[in-house]
Amino acid sequence: MAAVLRDNISAAAAATPDGTVAMETADIAVMAAYLLLVMAVGIWASVRANGSTVGGYFLAGRSMTWWPIGASLMSSNVGSGSFIGLAGAGALGGIAVSGFELNAAWVLVALGWIFIPVYVAAGVVTMPEYLAKRFGGRRIQVYLSVLSLVLYIFTKLSADLFSGALFIKISFGWNLYMSTAMLLLITCLYTVAGGLTAVIYTDAFQTVIMVGGALTLMFIAFSKVGWYEGLTQLYMSSVPTATVANATCHLPRADAFHMFRDPASSDLPWPGLVFGLTVLSTWVWCTDQVIVQRSLAARSLSHAKGGSVLGGYLKALPMFFIVMPGMISRALFPDEVGCVDPAVCRRVCGTAVGCSNIAYPKLVVELMPVAAPPSSRWTFTSESDPPPPRWSS
Repeated sequence: MAAVLRDNISAAAAATPDGTVAMETADIAVMAAYLLLVMAVGIWASVRANGSTVGGYFLAGRSMTWWPIGASLMSSNVGSGSFIGLAGAGALGGIAVSGFELNAAWVLVALGWIFIPVYVAAGVVTMPEYLAKRFGGRRIQVYLSVLSLVLYIFTKLSADLFSGALFIKISFGWNLYMSTAMLLLITCLYTVAGGLTAVIYTDAFQTVIMVGGALTLMFIAFSKVGWYEGLTQLYMSSVPTATVANATCHLPRADAFHMFRDPASSDLPWPGLVFGLTVLSTWVWCTDQVIVQRSLAARSLSHAKGGSVLGGYLKALPMFFIVMPGMISRALFPDEVGCVDPAVCRRVCGTAVGCSNIAYPKLVVELMPVAAPPSSRWTFTSESDPPPPRWSS
């Protein structure tokens, strides 16, 4: 039955050689409503914000409670880049990449209990300002400011814009550059107008949508493969039809379902995952301006700690609603998500080196239900029936 299911879905996907899926009217309406709601929340927060002072603009007047802080910590770190990158890494290598998310849980506790009290006592607004007070002089302050901007533009910001635009391209078939420009415009409108208040409230709203939608897709995806036991069987047999001679890159990793892997020969050795990654996580979660600024906006130290705890719990979820769905996507679409032949990959996603980046968008457009009238819904009556172009509700 699982083989029949995989064949039917793969055949349906082949009906759209350019990698895009025709969107139903209801799909477009939902996307438009979501974008309008995000803008409405941003505008509301912008009107509500007090941008006349430095603390009001950059720290939301230090009036935030624990729940929007925790949600914003989650949303500011887990975005379109995570859904594209983590799901793709899961499709290629298994669950070990979840360690990058799970490691943040206890580091966030360190943020609330160790680092934030120091920053509050120092009376700072930004991390460069803290270094200037701690070591004296302005050179280190300017250096960290410039370095942070450059790193964010060429790493975090560029990756998030690309992945978000890629998702829109796969869903709507829009031009990649037009999608990028649209994302920039919408974000700039409420960020510049409302400061951190608008950012935190829109982050909180998007966290609710993101977690709710991702959990819905997770349950749908797991039901299609026979839950965890079915996933282990389908994933380990997800070999694409077209392979490369004298190579093993098309085979799933034997340790795909192991979190702690061999310290000498694996792609993610467990000592690096436990100890080395902690150094990186401490910098990201405890000293990075984008993250720390959310916690500094808390109305009290207790709310800052509460936000850290909520953020830690939320960071445990991506393993289940991003990484494992990426593995399910490869299990259901091995010829597309798991392709290794350059000619096939170029035809599927336009890239010769592989198409793992489409794992999560592919799962969304194929498995999420479509609000179509009853007369236009596709149903299976026998294994000889032609497969539907995509899943329907």
